[in-house]
Amino acid sequence: MWKSGGPVEKKETIKIAGMSCAACSARVEKGLSKLEGVKSANVNLATEQAVVQYDDQLLDARQMGALINKLGYRVIETEAEKPGEVDLGISGMSCAACSARVEKKLNSLPGVQAANVNLTTEKARVTYDPGQIKVSEMIAAVEKLGFGAQRQEDINRAKQQADEERELKQMKIALLVSIILSFPLVTAMILSVLKVQGPLVNLLHHQYFQLALATPVQFIIGSRFYKQSWYALRSGSANMDVLVALGTSAAYFFSLYNAFFQQVPAGAMKDLYFEASAIIITLILLGKYLEAIAKGRTSEAIKKLAELQAKTARVIRNGQETDIPVEEVEQGDIVVVRPGEKIPVDGRIVEGISAIDESMLTGESLPVDKQAGDLVYGATINKFGVFKLEATRIGKET
Repeated sequence: MWKSGGPVEKKETIKIAGMSCAACSARVEKGLSKLEGVKSANVNLATEQAVVQYDDQLLDARQMGALINKLGYRVIETEAEKPGEVDLGISGMSCAACSARVEKKLNSLPGVQAANVNLTTEKARVTYDPGQIKVSEMIAAVEKLGFGAQRQEDINRAKQQADEERELKQMKIALLVSIILSFPLVTAMILSVLKVQGPLVNLLHHQYFQLALATPVQFIIGSRFYKQSWYALRSGSANMDVLVALGTSAAYFFSLYNAFFQQVPAGAMKDLYFEASAIIITLILLGKYLEAIAKGRTSEAIKKLAELQAKTARVIRNGQETDIPVEEVEQGDIVVVRPGEKIPVDGRIVEGISAIDESMLTGESLPVDKQAGDLVYGATINKFGVFKLEATRIGKET
């Protein structure tokens, strides 16, 4: 395919799953920054997103996704919606006739320029004129046919949240099992230091008993550290997972050798350090679990902040003021904001003056005076005057 001679800089937002700590996001950011053609790469752990500016003649999104997968993380596929284009998830279709009915109905709606429904993926891609029809009207039309309809980005968001909750639950179960298996090993070590004797102590110190407890902790619960170590070493770097894998493996295999081959006098105990490998894995896993909870709470706080955004916007289209869902505002739209209303999107004032309450962003209690040419931000509150703004950042970019 022919391309123009000059470089074209593009910005790509990539959703990434599997990052559990700041070191993970730093690895991804470092890896992306090394790619030829990348101008800048910023990875946000809380939002699990990478924003990359790059030369599209040297690089594409597929190559960036391949690198992220190679690092041991997962790229969440999202289909970017262009202005006047929307992807709908359609549920309840069971045959080709169902998808044909939905497609016919969508194409018959005023303002819809083209609609294609895929039965296999249960998706509909609709190209439309935002000035004539709203996405909510398309969804209502499909639901009248007896099918379910929802914006695909909402479905993807719900699926990602369910995946994160499932991963956190699995980590919690692994942590509890690791604690249960490690407790007898730590108890044996403490009793040994205190020189306590007895049948129970002898059982806790028995090499086969300790081996049976330590092995699942090392290779089942601790398998995540081996996997992440492999990904790190394969990409030419070493991280905490490599250190954990090496340290616990050294303690485990040294103890395994002594359990079978060390010769000790009768009544003496062999030099076993199974508790060291087990407790290290347990404590590291505990730290990762607490970090995942903290990250989840941060993400939840960001979502709640996003929920403060106005639900509708008053835009000027065809010379008339029209109230539309904020999701349907496009870059370049002229939005009218009246006193007491939330500003629906980020933009630049083109007409009017006012004072804006930006306390939810800056903590400043006093309203900030704004006039033509000044930037204003979504979810902040217009206190006094009426003004018009040109939308500059919409949707997830606000």
